[in-house]
Amino acid sequence: MELKDMILKRRMVRNFADKPVDPHVIERILDLTRHAPSAGFTQGQSFIVVTKPEMKKAIADTCEEQEYVNSGFDPFISKAPVLLIPCTSELAYHRRYQEADKVDDEGHEIEWPVPYWFVDIGCSVMIALLAAVDEGLVCAFAGSKDLQALRSLLNMPAEVTPVGVIAVGYRATDVPSPSLKRGRKSDAEYVHLEKWQGQ
Repeated sequence: MELKDMILKRRMVRNFADKPVDPHVIERILDLTRHAPSAGFTQGQSFIVVTKPEMKKAIADTCEEQEYVNSGFDPFISKAPVLLIPCTSELAYHRRYQEADKVDDEGHEIEWPVPYWFVDIGCSVMIALLAAVDEGLVCAFAGSKDLQALRSLLNMPAEVTPVGVIAVGYRATDVPSPSLKRGRKSDAEYVHLEKWQGQ
């Protein structure tokens, strides 16, 4: 599939068919995410793969799945055959940028104008979403409302931050998000040539 086709086909779905996903497919998706950008090649990104029904339900509870169900959606998080939990470690970036090839002339770590650990895991997430499309799968991304509960469920170190939950599977008929009615921003709002326009 061409990259353009994958991008245009990708959308967040909120229902999955009752059909398992081959673990080798998930391995291929995650192998591609390892090629995401990473500041200083820190590689502070990681993923947890969850397939056990009771754990998927517990994770869905941290995302307040019942609120989606109450709004007319399927229980798409707990129903998905696979959940991927993308994670990042801010501390890994601090450690990396305290190494000899990264410190400044005085031996200090750089000032971080942007938390690039979140940028890097965001890149990894997008690769996962597009790779899933390429494999004939669909995804949904949900945020957990209780990161500490999610960390505890998954036995995660305190330094690791789960940035959300990616539900992965085969598509079933779903209810589109009402947010889509907002439409896309105009080109003039989205693309600014040379400097910010409209000020």
